[in-house]
Amino acid sequence: MNDPLSILGLVAGCFSTFALAPQAIKIFRTREVDQLSIGMLVLMLVGASLWLVYGVLRADVAIMFANAVAIVFQSYMLTVCITHQVKKKRAQ
Repeated sequence: MNDPLSILGLVAGCFSTFALAPQAIKIFRTREVDQLSIGMLVLMLVGASLWLVYGVLRADVAIMFANAVAIVFQSYMLTVCITHQVKKKRAQ
C-alpha cells in the first residue's frame, strides 16, 4: 500500500471523486437541480458501481475508496434531482 503506484492511485481517485463535492454542496445549499441531467447521474452511478466491484475483485483500495465515495455523492445528487422532478410534476 505504501508503493508509489498505490499512492498515485489514491491521490488520483481523491481528485476525481472529490470533484463532485462542489456540485453536491451547491445542491445541498440551494436545492437547485434544474440543470442536472438524470441520465448523466444514472450513468455515472452505474459506472462508479461497476468500478467499485472491479476494485473489490482486484482488492485495490484506491479504486474501492474513490468509487465508494463517488457513489455517495452521485446517489445524493440523483435522489435530490428525482425528488425535485416528482415535486415539479405534482405541482403542474
